[in-house]
Order: sequence, then structure tokens, then C-alpha cells
Amino acid sequence: MTYGEILAHIYARGRFGIRPGLERIREILSRLGNPQERLATVQIAGTNGKGSTGSFLASIMSAAGYRTAFFSSPHLSNFTERFRIDGAEAAEDDVAAVARRVLAVAPAEATFFEIVTAMGFLLFAEQEVDLAIMEAGMGGRWDATNVSDGLLAVITPVSYDHCQYLGETLGAIAGEKAGIIRSGRPVVIAPQPPEALETIRRAAAAAGAPCHLWGEDFSCEKAGGGFVYRVGDYLLDGLVPGLRGRFQVVNMACAVTAARLLGAPAFIVDDGDLRSGVAAARWPGRMELFPGPPPILLDGAHNPAGAAALADSLADMAYRRLLLVVGVMADKDWQELLEPLLPLAAEVIAVEPTLERALPAETLAGFCRERGSAAAIGGTVGHGLEVAGGLAGEGDLVLVCGSLFTVGEARSILTGREFMPIRG
Repeated sequence: MTYGEILAHIYARGRFGIRPGLERIREILSRLGNPQERLATVQIAGTNGKGSTGSFLASIMSAAGYRTAFFSSPHLSNFTERFRIDGAEAAEDDVAAVARRVLAVAPAEATFFEIVTAMGFLLFAEQEVDLAIMEAGMGGRWDATNVSDGLLAVITPVSYDHCQYLGETLGAIAGEKAGIIRSGRPVVIAPQPPEALETIRRAAAAAGAPCHLWGEDFSCEKAGGGFVYRVGDYLLDGLVPGLRGRFQVVNMACAVTAARLLGAPAFIVDDGDLRSGVAAARWPGRMELFPGPPPILLDGAHNPAGAAALADSLADMAYRRLLLVVGVMADKDWQELLEPLLPLAAEVIAVEPTLERALPAETLAGFCRERGSAAAIGGTVGHGLEVAGGLAGEGDLVLVCGSLFTVGEARSILTGREFMPIRG
């Protein structure tokens, strides 16, 4: 099979949907010789900030000289984005090679995400990485990434997320995310709503896992042109994050905490590694600026909490008018997602990404007008970018947001890369 045929075969597994449980991924990995057992791993779960936190941590560990892999989902534009080693996407030939082996042993009912996760474990083991950072796709307890024995866990901010699978309350959702905590192993905890924090603390106590909580055990604050990180008597100044956005301070601090906790003798990370690692961190589609003209900012905030954080971070950017190119999925809570962003926009260009689940641009534009916003129907993402470019004047900023699919399609257009919209 060619690379394209392999991807089509993997995407076809999407017909099985989401099936919580670890029995199928364990069966696949057992047939492959359990490659996850040859890897030192860090597990990351949460609702927002997983990708950014993992990117910071991977960059730090690479700066320290360790061959570091990062498994993430979904991809924005290209399937290979899911498998990164020292910041570089895996080669298509390598991805195809492990895909053939995984598909050859996978049960007929194995899901898309189980296939892709098994590919990640096998690829990283065969590439002999020193550390694999595994981002949970959904939840944590029954997520396919949770078959590895993580050296530590990181839980980023928890919000309402996949409620039909994880539960209707923050406590229930946090309980599923806390399933990545391991007995006696440390857990780094980002700021949480009280209900979620109580659940995570309880899960950590039951596992005898030491907690390291933002604002209580470690902190990070602005100082001069950078940030100062503190934990106990230890202070690290001169941190300049490579990722934009006020919310990235928490993600950076959680990654620094995790890197320090990994510690000697297995991993040695000094202050210089921490500084250079956070400065070198990059994460596509998260407050990612294309200078233009006009300047175009991509942000993959895909839920109300993420949109609120984006709106807050826009206060740090200088622009005359904000032109909002937005496309959303019809089955998401898109009305609430748009609430903090619409008041900031001089004009909205409603678009419809190339997915069946996309909300029609006409419907989206109508909603925006009902909320008092000037809104144009942009049609496709590409045409929406053209409309925004024609409307933008000197000093204006174009913001593309609303869905990861919208951002991914826009990024493909801006970078000239092929867009692969089907994902898990």
C-alpha cells in the first residue's frame, strides 16, 4: 500500500467511533512485543493546554540533550504532526512502515485512535527515544495512551469536555483525567476549578502520588522582559516563552516543574536547558502569528474556556481593528465559544471548513448579526481569508479561530501544505 492508501485505511477506522477501554490497544501492543515497555514516558491529560504544555516540556528535554518524542492529537494539517521527535515531524516513510505493522496485527474492531497510538509507541521505541511525552486524546483513564507506565503525570486545566463519555460534572470529568496518575509517581497540576481540583487531589492521595500544584507548590510571574519561576527556595529568572498568550505562563511553569521532577539520575536538566527550552518551544495553531500583510493570527481555541483565554491574550497585542475569520462545528457549543470574541471584532467573516460536521457559514453569519456584529459570509476557509485580506487596512489584525479544523485548513493555505482534514 502507498502512504495515501495506508492513511485511507487508518481513517476508515473512524467508523468505530470512540470506544473507551484499554483491551484493544493492549492486544495490539502485545502482538507487537509491547514497545511501550521500552519507553520512559510522561502522561499529559486535561481539557486545555495539553499541546502547549507538552511542547514546552519536549523542547526543554531536547535542549538538555535527550532524544524526546511528543505524541499529540489531533493534527492540524498533516497526519505526521502527531509524531514528533526533537520538534520535527516523523518522516512519511517511517510512519508508513509502522502503520503497516500495526494494521497487520490490529483487531478488526480497533478504533482510529487506538491504531494511531500504537503507531506512536512502536515508532518511538524503534527510534530509541530517551523520553516519550504522550498526550491523551480524550479523558485519561480509558485513553489508549494510558497503557504506558508514566514516570509522572501532568494535568492541565479541566473544563467541560466530551461530556457524553466523561461525565456531566467537572468532578466526573476530572476523575477521568486523573486516571493517568500512577502509584507513588508525582503529578503536576495546573490551575483547576475547585470541584475538579478536589477530585484530582483525592485520586492522587489514593495513589500515594505527590502533588505539585500551581500557585501552591510552584508559581511563575512576570519580571522585566521575561518571567521568574519559583518553587520553595529555588528561583529561575530570565524565562521567555516561545509561545504567545497570557495562558502560556501556566503551561510553561507546569512543563518546567515536570522537567525538574524527572530529575537525576535518569535525566539531568540545568537552568540553561530550562531557559533555552521554553524559548525554543513552538506549537502550530496556538496564538501563531503569520506576519502578512495583513498579519494573520491562528488560534485553535475550541471550547468556551479556550476562547476566554484567547480573548484575554488579545489585550497584549497591538492592532487597529480585529477581523474575525471564524468557522465552527455544528455539534459543538459554538454559541458560547463566540461570546467573548464577538465584542472584540470589527467584522466577522463566517466560513465553513471542509468537514461534514461544519456549521453552514450562512447560519454562523446570521447568529453573529443577531448578536450585533457586522458579519459577512466568507464561504470556504480560503475565500474567507481572501475576504479578510481585502477588508484589512494598515494596523488591522486577522484572527482565524472557532475550530481546530478551521485553523488547520487556514494554516495549510498559508504554508502551502496539503490539508488532511479527517482526524481522530
